[in-house]
Amino acid sequence: MSYQLPPLIWLRAFEAAARCNSFTLAAQELNLTSAAVSHQVRSLEQHLDQKLFERLPRSLRLTDMGRAYLPSVRRAFDELSASTYGLFGAKGEQSVIVRCTATFAVSWLIPRLKRFMQAYPNIDIRLYTAIWTEALNLEETDLDIRFGDGSWAGYHATLISNEASIAVASPQVADSLARADNLNAALNEITFIQIMGCEGRWNTYLSAVINDFKPIAGVQVDTSLNALELAKTGIGTALVQHSFAQPYLEKGDLVRVFNHEMAYDESHYLLIPDRVARPKPEALLFKDWLLNEAKHN
Repeated sequence: MSYQLPPLIWLRAFEAAARCNSFTLAAQELNLTSAAVSHQVRSLEQHLDQKLFERLPRSLRLTDMGRAYLPSVRRAFDELSASTYGLFGAKGEQSVIVRCTATFAVSWLIPRLKRFMQAYPNIDIRLYTAIWTEALNLEETDLDIRFGDGSWAGYHATLISNEASIAVASPQVADSLARADNLNAALNEITFIQIMGCEGRWNTYLSAVINDFKPIAGVQVDTSLNALELAKTGIGTALVQHSFAQPYLEKGDLVRVFNHEMAYDESHYLLIPDRVARPKPEALLFKDWLLNEAKHN
């Protein structure tokens, strides 16, 4: 099979120029002259018979065709880099710095992390957590895991999972609701645990399962993890993502209260900072592993 590919040095120049929006900055990164990078990009354009950049007075701007082509080029370099490292390794100590919320770490990442460490024993993992990932000011972070709409300035975001939330409570609370003659009255006797940043979601959820009911003021916590622990004590019911509740459901500490699942517009994303010239191979391996875990678990 004959691959109709342009020379890799042309593709490398295109990717660097697109990321830097400048032939000069791309040249500094590639240890070439600005003229050499410009020539390589122009050679690629001639090879493809397509204009990839608009040359502006002080910068570059991708054309529509350039924007369409860039993700494939980046993905190809990322896969080649990760595959080379995964098969042949690298000299010296390798590490990946990952930051995420405490809930995601405890409920999702840590139970799975052993599999990555077994597959890549030479890669050290440095995991940093906080209640809000934005509160972590780590300039050297390789990967961020955040919950939101996928739009963060200075980062390239990849969707990890898009899952619904469920209502959970202790078996005793769930049983009392199931046996109640008057569900509205029974619901008024329990606490609805609110999570900061997710205010109002209980109203949306309950409107889909019961008519004319609004939860009374309950208790507010700052993480899903705290909400789950409170629900476990029998104080009330929590509305959390299914994967966060799963360990509690498996142990029998919590059970589902209603069958309804509520989808969000927001999801968990894996972010790579735009400031890095090229993501480290070990970071790409971690990214591929994590996305595969999310897909199959």
